[in-house]
Amino acid sequence: MSERIRSIRSATPTAAGKQSADEALQTLLDGFQRFRNDVFPEQRELFSKLARQQSPQAMFITCADSRIVPELITQSDPGSLFVTRNVGNVVPPYGQMNGGVSTAIEYAVMGLGVQHIIICGHSDCGAMKAVLNPQSIERMPTVKAWLRHAEVAKTVVADNCGCADHSTLGVLTEENVVAQLDHLRTHPSVAARLASGQLFIHGWVYDIENCTIKAYDAERGEFLPLDGETTPSASPRARYLAS
Repeated sequence: MSERIRSIRSATPTAAGKQSADEALQTLLDGFQRFRNDVFPEQRELFSKLARQQSPQAMFITCADSRIVPELITQSDPGSLFVTRNVGNVVPPYGQMNGGVSTAIEYAVMGLGVQHIIICGHSDCGAMKAVLNPQSIERMPTVKAWLRHAEVAKTVVADNCGCADHSTLGVLTEENVVAQLDHLRTHPSVAARLASGQLFIHGWVYDIENCTIKAYDAERGEFLPLDGETTPSASPRARYLAS
């Protein structure tokens, strides 16, 4: 794991300026060579197993933002997380748009048998900024249509928050995670396994600058620090315990 972390860090462009297109590509190529020559040999046995099968225990649905790296944040090895990323960590309700996200959820639950699904938002989210300022994406019709799945969170905040402008983004980010958890539960495969206690869902918000995570506690209706002392859960109580 430490070698992978060093590789990620060394491949990050400096804050001094943006790389040219050729430099950016070369950074990726250099990174692959470091991975193949330095990291892969130390984990050859793991990759040999992964070459034939995967058995992740959790699905991680998060934003496409380049600053969010689920495997790094959770210190997970390859094969441990089934990751799906999109703008705004959105989960469309079942039946409304059975596209890539819905397909990935169904496969993760029914095909891979994951035990946990985590929906993870993050600080300084560009998608949530766009929800607050839709004029900024007027020339991006696909993005605008996609983020309609977050409109429910915007309405909840507008009607209930009464928060100052500086805190609206953070509250919206949390409410969007709650909204997407609600959408997730409309998927039949998810609903069935939640009801039998075979699946557990979680809503997280990751703070990039401070390396903290707040997790949604459905029973208390609030986000609590994920500090190792408590493990907040967004899962409803199981009604049919699996035999």
